[in-house]
Amino acid sequence: MADGAGAARTVSPKYDLSGRVISRTTRRQLWTLVGGGAVLFVLVAWLVVPWQPVPGGMPEPASASDVFTRAQIERGEDYAHWSRILSWISLGVSLLVSCLLGFTRLGTRLLGRRTWPWPVTVVGLTGAVLLIGELVTLPFSLALRARRVDYGLTNQGLGAWLVDEAKGLGLGIVFTSIALLILFGCVRRWRTWWPVIVSGVFVVLVMVGSFLYPVVVEPVFNDFESMPDSALRQQILTLADEEGVAVDDVLVADASRRTTTLNAYVSGFGGTRRVVVYDNLVEDQPEAQVLSVVAHELAHAKHDDVLTGTGLGALGTVLGIGLLGLIMSRPGVRRRAGVDGLADPRAVAVVLALMALATVATSPVQNTISRKIEMRADVDALAVTPASAMVDLQKELCLKSVCDPTGPAWSQFWFGSHPTVLERVAVAEQSDRD
Repeated sequence: MADGAGAARTVSPKYDLSGRVISRTTRRQLWTLVGGGAVLFVLVAWLVVPWQPVPGGMPEPASASDVFTRAQIERGEDYAHWSRILSWISLGVSLLVSCLLGFTRLGTRLLGRRTWPWPVTVVGLTGAVLLIGELVTLPFSLALRARRVDYGLTNQGLGAWLVDEAKGLGLGIVFTSIALLILFGCVRRWRTWWPVIVSGVFVVLVMVGSFLYPVVVEPVFNDFESMPDSALRQQILTLADEEGVAVDDVLVADASRRTTTLNAYVSGFGGTRRVVVYDNLVEDQPEAQVLSVVAHELAHAKHDDVLTGTGLGALGTVLGIGLLGLIMSRPGVRRRAGVDGLADPRAVAVVLALMALATVATSPVQNTISRKIEMRADVDALAVTPASAMVDLQKELCLKSVCDPTGPAWSQFWFGSHPTVLERVAVAEQSDRD
C-alpha cells in the first residue's frame, strides 16, 4: 500500500507556473490568498455594506401601472427586450472567443512562431486579444447603438461614437498591459514568493487607480467645468454641509453630446473626490430633482462608498490571484493552451479568459452589494430632500433611459447595479408617509 500510494503521488505531482514541481511554500501562499482573501472579503462586506438600508425593511415594489402609463411601460419593454437579447448574445460571443483563445492553442499563435522579448509578447498578446474581442462584438455594439438612436437615447454621430470606442479599447490595452507586465514580471523574478508580492502590488494599484481615475480617465471621454456660482451651486454646497461631506468640487460634464439620459455620480476619494452632474440634468430638470440626485451622490461621499468599493475590489483581487495560481498550476490547463506556465508570456490569453469568466461569475455578488449601497444613498437623500422630488426624479430617469420597469428578476439579480425604479419609488413613497 505504501508503494502504491507513493507511485500515485509520483504520477500526479503539483506543478509550479513554469512547469516545475510546485514548492510547498508557493502552494501554501496560494491557498492562503484564496482562503484569507475570501474570509476578509466576507468580513469586510459584512461590516461595511448596509444589508438593511431601509429602516423598517424594504416595502413591496410600487405597481408599474400606478407609476407609468400603459404606453410608457410598453415602450420600455419593447426597447429593453431586444437590447437585452443583443447584450446577452454579445456577452456570450465574447466569452466564447475568450475561451477559444485562452484554452486552446489559438491564443499562443497570435504573434506567430517568432520568439519576442517577454514584455513585447505580453503587450502584443494583450492588444491582440482585446482587439479581437472588440471586433467580434462590434456588430452587436452597432446594433445596440442603432436602437439607442432610434429611441432618442443618443445624438452622438457614428464617427464620434467609434472614436469613443477606440479610446476605451486603447485605455483597456494600456491598463491591462501594465497589470499583466507586473504579474508576469513578478512570476519570472520571484518563482517562490510571487503570490504575496503580486497581491501587495495589485492592492496598491487598485487603490491608486481609484484615486487617479477621476483626473486621468474621465477627462478622456468628457469635458468638465466647475458649476458656476449660482443659487443651485450654493444649495448643493449647503446640502454637502448638512450631510457632513467635504466636497473638492461640483462639476458639470458635457454628457449631452453623447447621451440624452440623465445622470450624476461621485468618484474618487480624498483630494480627487468630486460630485459630477450631467449638463442635461442641470439644464432640463427642475431644481428639486437636481438637488435630489445630488443629495444621493453626496450620501455616497458621506459613507465613503468609493473607498468601500475599492477596498472590496482589492480583496477580490487577492482572492483572484490565489485562484489564478492554483488553476495555472494544473498541467491540463497549460497543455490545452500550449504554454509552459504563468512564467510563459504566451499565457496572456489564458489569464484574460479566466478574468472574463470570473467577472461574469462574480457579477451577482458585486451587484448585490452595489444595490444595497445605492439604496442607502436614496434613504439618506430622502432625509434632506422631499420624497416627491425623488419620485418625480426616478420616473424621469426611467423615461429618459427608456427603462423596463417590469424586467426579468434574474436579469436584475445578475446584472442590475441599482435597485429597480419601482423599488426606489416605493421607498420614497414610504418615506413620505412616515
